[in-house]
Amino acid sequence: MESWLKLSHSQLSPRKQHRLLEVFGEPDAVLNATTEALAEVGGITEADVARLRAVNRTVDVAAEQEKLTAAGAEATTIRDATYPRPLRNIADPPVVLYVRGQWRDSDERSVALVGTRRPSNYGRVIAEDIGAALAQRGIAVVSGMAAGVDTAAHRGALGASGRTIAVFGCGIDVIYPRENRSLARDIAASGALLSEYPCGVQPDPWRFPARNRLISGLTMGTVVIEAPENSG
Repeated sequence: MESWLKLSHSQLSPRKQHRLLEVFGEPDAVLNATTEALAEVGGITEADVARLRAVNRTVDVAAEQEKLTAAGAEATTIRDATYPRPLRNIADPPVVLYVRGQWRDSDERSVALVGTRRPSNYGRVIAEDIGAALAQRGIAVVSGMAAGVDTAAHRGALGASGRTIAVFGCGIDVIYPRENRSLARDIAASGALLSEYPCGVQPDPWRFPARNRLISGLTMGTVVIEAPENSG
């Protein structure tokens, strides 16, 4: 797991990480490959090589494991049986996924409920009602734990004693928004929190559109409750 965690910290895109694994086989071989060998891999730049060298030298794996333990989370790799099967079929799946709570095979029977952070009162009520209705039928509700529609959808599923999954656009130990800390605890207790980002990664705006591919990839379908024209 040590070399997987280092690769996860490299800031290389999932596509580049997969390309390197296809060539070298194992993350340890990637991290210890010569500069010449890495440069021969299509799409790998000098900056990418420098990042790989840096993480191999500087990432304290023991400290990262302690952070995961403190967050009540663990890491799973795309080669592990615990990795969510639906994600294997999306474009550029995460090489490493961080999980707090438990993903179950039954969660493949799921629907994403998403929408604006500033819904109307009607939108908020509908998100919670649909979340509850799905949960009552044994369908897991997947969303992003953002304010507004996402929060209402999660709460609807929890209120119906159902399964709900939150996919983060930040590190698994970074609760965003902060006011959803208790919601995160409730979701982890009866469902799962998922992130492709290592501990400490902050919720930069560009990470949320990337996060959305995981939400759609985990689910049978997506319901958009309310969203402005330029919404992610």
